[in-house]
Amino acid sequence: MPTIPSGRAPLPEPEPAEHRAVARSFGADAERYDRARPRYPDAMVRRIGAAAPGPDVLDVGCGTGIAARQFQALGCRVLGVEPDPRMAELARGLGSEIEEAAFEEWDPNGREFDAVVAGQAWHWIDPVAGAAKAARVLRPGGVLALFWNVFGFPPDVADAIVDVCRRALPDAPFDIEAMTKEPLDAYRAMSARAADGIRRVGGFGEPEQWRYDWEWSYSRDVWLDQMPTLGAFTSLPPATMAQVSEGIGAALDTLGGSFTMRYTTMTVTATRSPVTNPNIAHPGG
Repeated sequence: MPTIPSGRAPLPEPEPAEHRAVARSFGADAERYDRARPRYPDAMVRRIGAAAPGPDVLDVGCGTGIAARQFQALGCRVLGVEPDPRMAELARGLGSEIEEAAFEEWDPNGREFDAVVAGQAWHWIDPVAGAAKAARVLRPGGVLALFWNVFGFPPDVADAIVDVCRRALPDAPFDIEAMTKEPLDAYRAMSARAADGIRRVGGFGEPEQWRYDWEWSYSRDVWLDQMPTLGAFTSLPPATMAQVSEGIGAALDTLGGSFTMRYTTMTVTATRSPVTNPNIAHPGG
């Protein structure tokens, strides 16, 4: 498997206050988030489960339990850690065991796990403190697996989204063109930051990257249901979100009312070394 080049990502980090605000915004409509967000490739979930030395999984930033339920379906025992009480409440209702805390501050209380996973969440976590906490709670030979689903819009759909957002959101704090036309660049940067954090902490083997390419077909209505769950849109005023949805819906109608998304699921993995590394930091409890 390919390893991930070292080196700081070239993209600027968001300001801390902005970063926290976006991270807290996903729970505003937790039911929509759970309904609309894509799941993760079964092949990846099975591979992580097979690599772990046992069935105990810690799901970091577990949200509504999307990944947790996929690992439960394999027979894993999953504990989720989630800072947003709205997301945690829904996850519990759907059958997940959840503790509410930011991962860096969460107290494992002596518990250990065979795998620590994070789906669509590790970029909200300090990469060094997070890796150090993961190293503390993983059993020797345990697996740290961080994964993201990355969009691959058809060019005409990407053009339509960019056009609508530029008109509706002229002062948007995000680069809508990069988000729709060059998303892999941003996620390569996230992967590099995650891998650098793992290397800095020590206690792990060299990080590797797995990649899964797959497709998903969207009708107009299904895409418009998912779109408000994206970080670029979760904090928009309702009237502005309605304007964006109306514009993109009209554009999709002219393109036939449906499209096929090319997804790439990027996974950063590392195996916990069999001997405890005395240099591992112990942040946050």
